[in-house]
This record gives sequence, C-alpha cells and structure tokens, in this order.
Amino acid sequence: MPIRVRITLGSLLVAGVVLAGMAVLLAHQVRATTAASEMTLARSDLDPYVADLENNPDEDPDEPASGILVAVRGESGTFLVNTLPAGLQRNLDDRDLHDRDFERVDRSRRDSQAPTRRVTSGGTTYVVVERHLSTSGGDFTLWAARSTASGDLTIRALDRSLLIGLVVAFLAFGLAAWLLSTLSLRPVRTMTRSAELLSRADTGGSLPESTNGDELSTLARTLNTFIARLRASADHERQMVSDASHELRTPLAALTARLELAHRSFGDAEALEHEIVAAEASVARLSHLTTTLLELSRLDQTDGTPYQHQGSSLSLLLAELLEGVDRARVSPGRGSVTIDYIVAEFADPGANYAIPSVAFGRIVDNLLGNAVTFSPEDGLVTATLEQNDDGRLRLVVEDDGPGVPEEFLPLAFDRFTRADESRRRVRGGSGLGLALVRGLAERAGGEAHLTNRDGGGARAIVDLPKM
Repeated sequence: MPIRVRITLGSLLVAGVVLAGMAVLLAHQVRATTAASEMTLARSDLDPYVADLENNPDEDPDEPASGILVAVRGESGTFLVNTLPAGLQRNLDDRDLHDRDFERVDRSRRDSQAPTRRVTSGGTTYVVVERHLSTSGGDFTLWAARSTASGDLTIRALDRSLLIGLVVAFLAFGLAAWLLSTLSLRPVRTMTRSAELLSRADTGGSLPESTNGDELSTLARTLNTFIARLRASADHERQMVSDASHELRTPLAALTARLELAHRSFGDAEALEHEIVAAEASVARLSHLTTTLLELSRLDQTDGTPYQHQGSSLSLLLAELLEGVDRARVSPGRGSVTIDYIVAEFADPGANYAIPSVAFGRIVDNLLGNAVTFSPEDGLVTATLEQNDDGRLRLVVEDDGPGVPEEFLPLAFDRFTRADESRRRVRGGSGLGLALVRGLAERAGGEAHLTNRDGGGARAIVDLPKM
C-alpha cells in the first residue's frame, strides 16, 4: 500500500475517532442542557402557585395562563386547578393521586419537592415536576408539566446537523490529509525520478536537496554521500583495473617474447638458459604484482576494519624485521647496495601491537624493496626500529639516493603512482608497494609517511600504536 494511502487512512481513522467522540460529547451536553432547561421551566411554572398557597391558603389559586400545564390538589382530593391533559393525569403513577387519605402520606414527603419525571401520554413526552406543600389551610399537592416536543425537535435537528457535519469534516480531513501527504511526498517523487535517471546513465548528477532542513533533506544528503562513495569506489575500481591491465601487459609481453626466443634457442643450451632465467624473472614480477593486488583487494574489503585479536608482541615484530632484512639482502637485483638495520633500546619490551607479524613483514619487504630500487650503486639502506616515549613503535627505512620529488610526495602512497623514471636504478616497481604499506599501517591504527632527508635520500616512516 502506498505511503500516501497509509497516511490518509491513518489520519481518517484518528479523525473518525476524535470527531465521533466530540460529536457524542456535544450531543450529550445538548441533551443534558435541554433537559435541565425543561425542568427549570416546569419549576418556574409551579413557583407562583406555591407562593400563592403559602400567602393565601384560604383562597383558591388563579387559573394559569394559556399553555401552562399545572394541577393543584387539595387535602380533600379536589383539584383546585387542573390544566393537565387527561391522559397525562392518568399516567402520573403516584399513590397520592389514588390515595385520598393524606394522613398516610409522610409529612416530610409532603413538605419536600418530589423528583422530576418524564411521562409519555398520547405520543407526547412531558417533564413533570411534583411538589407537596403544607400550609395553615391544609396540605396540597402540586404538579407542573412541560412538553419536550420542542426540545426533542431541536435535538433531532442537532443530531442531523452533527451527522452531516461529521461526514463533511471526515471527508474534509481525509482530503486535507491526502493533499498534505501528496505535498510532503513530492520531494520523494522528485528523488525517485532523479534516482531512475542516475540508474539509467551515470551522468554525474545527484539527488535534489532541499534547504528546509527536514528529514527528506537529511535523507537526500545521506544518499548523495552514499552515491558519491559508490562513484568514487567505481572510479577507483575502473582505474585499478586499467592500471593493473597496463602493469600486467608489460611482464606478459616480456614473458611471451622470452618464450618465443626460447623456442628459437632449442639448439643453443646457453641461450636457452638465459631466456628461461629471464622468463622466470617476468613470472616472479607477475606473481609479486598479483599478490600485491590481492592484498590490496582484501584491505578494501575490510574497509578499514581494525585487526581483531591479531596482535603481535614486540619480539615477534623484531624477528620479522630481521628476517625482512635477510630477504632483502639475498633478493635479485640488490646489486652492490648495502642493507643494514638499527634496533634501539626498548622502554617497554613486553608491549603488544595490533598488527599480525606477517603484515608487518610485508611492510618491511616493501619499504626495503623501494629503498633498494632507488638507491645508487654501492648505496646504503638502513632500517631502524625504535619505541617512542608513548610506546608507539616506529619503523624508519632510509636510503642515500636522489630523494623524492616534492610534487610526488603527496601522491607517493596512491596506487600505481611512481616517481620520476630517473630515480629508478635497475628494476622498476608497480607503484603498489607504498599503497600496501599505508593500507596495512592504517588498518593497525597507525600511519605511514614519506619525506626527504636533509642530506639526500628518502625516508619512509611507519608508526604503530600499542594495543
């Protein structure tokens, strides 16, 4: 069921309950007021005769004016005044009308005002007021009656008016609810049409945002933020696929060429061995590239979620650093570059850090690999592991190469970005190593930075917080 219909039906339900309750309350109030008015008028018709009997008990009361229905009965049972309709008089079910022995009537009853009654006679309903009066001239019983026809007619007319008004108000309330819900949901329909256009073709637009500051504008802003994130993610994926294709194409082309040359060198064992070794290097580069891409993809899937229960002690991370230095020293393409390490004295040797030792090893491998790549012949690469005063673990990898161009520093950790080709000595990288370093460091709650040394060369810094 559409929201507009649900809002309208809900509003009609509430309106129906409220309006019906108000109508019932109003009708009851009018009925009570009309009944009280009729009783007051009947008593006012009786008051002149009470005053006349009290002041002149030995004289007969005067005849009432036309239309006044009263009856006065003396102690002997004779009616001194009686303008009540005959049928009404017979229907007055009171023993005083039939019992002529006034000595049997309770004295307090005769001096008090009897309750008002509603009596029906000849199809007409009357409000009858009865009163017993004791004077020096004897005991009297008085009645006054008022027809309720006029009040009943007024009440019926009021009931019809209330019913018509209730129906009109109900329909008006439903129409107002429908119009208001339509106006309120107009931004939603606009957002729906905009979303349909965006889904058909990514034109770079966004959902319309109102300046009202209401819930719909908040929803539009939230959705636009979500759409922007999706676009950024899609653009990133497209760029990554494009860059990965470009990076994979080079080693694949080299591998294909090496294999073709190997086919031509079947009769030359030395040439065949050379081509096979070169093909193995291309395969190694492909393997390294695909491994890095897979790790970056896994990092993207975690969306920055910290490592859970995968911390490592300081001793494990130190061992991983030493193994990483050993791997770098025996890696192909190191040439005459010297790789050294420095381990400072730890203030808290028992500290634990929220990073698996394997991930820390990947950071070490990539930083050392980059430093070796951009170091000159007979250069020096130094890895330093130290602990700050606040317990943070810092890994610093420095080389004595030409350094990093200043314009490249803000882009150094972006994927598939590389510095000036003049900095690359022998083997080139894929532009993913530093991106992987930053991703692993940030997932552990740390940071990664790249700067230039004052004396020349680059310095990569990774800070990791304690658990």
